[in-house]
Amino acid sequence: MGVITELSGHTLVVTIDRPEARNAIDQDTWDALGDAWRRAETDPDVRAVVVTGTGDRAFSAGADLRAIAEGGYRTEPDPVRDPWGFAGVTSHDISVPVVAAVNGLALGGGWEIVLACDLVVAAEHAEFALPEVQRGLVAGGGGAFRIAEQLPRPLAMQLLLTGERISATRARDLGLVNQVVAAERLLPEALALAERIARNAPLAVQATKRIARSITRGTAVADTEHWMRSGTEVTRVMRSEDAREGARAFVEKREPVWRAR
Repeated sequence: MGVITELSGHTLVVTIDRPEARNAIDQDTWDALGDAWRRAETDPDVRAVVVTGTGDRAFSAGADLRAIAEGGYRTEPDPVRDPWGFAGVTSHDISVPVVAAVNGLALGGGWEIVLACDLVVAAEHAEFALPEVQRGLVAGGGGAFRIAEQLPRPLAMQLLLTGERISATRARDLGLVNQVVAAERLLPEALALAERIARNAPLAVQATKRIARSITRGTAVADTEHWMRSGTEVTRVMRSEDAREGARAFVEKREPVWRAR
């Protein structure tokens, strides 16, 4: 299914397990991540979540562009899973705190998963980017508005419009990452952080997160207009020739030829 889950004390460790594809998110992985988030929200034994990726190369390279090019995503709507957003996570607003343990590249939707988390621990070699514009796509999993909310506008626009990568240290200096640690210390440090949270009263912790993140009945109400605007723009772009060209060029390992249509 592309995802491994394990309960460590009161912390649910969720591992994206597609190392052969740089932990990119195909449909099965998307659904399994969403189900892990649902478990975290409904299982009283889960008081914190740590999400990471298999290996040391990538946390997640985001959407599986090969699957996009080959039509490998769901075409019939799933009324339960579809509202959860990209990877079943980005608009799945659970009350349990989530720590991202970024073990390598967090690109596109991979960074959007991280941005949907509450705290971030990154390995020293980790890198972050929202390169969607380089592939004729839009950072529609919350990346465009979450980066713009967390950074001064000029910095956010540079990241969004160039698709350039930043290092873990730079991300920490910008306030996007809590800790940068040696790779071998990544999961222990992330688990230690989650365990410090899990020692506190769970109902109080969850209520505090809902207040801080404006979550009401499982929805971050402050994000509602952002999601509506993002959905409109993503739909328009995904129907374009450029979006198809970007995915084809990736699969064919060549530079895309943009036509602005």
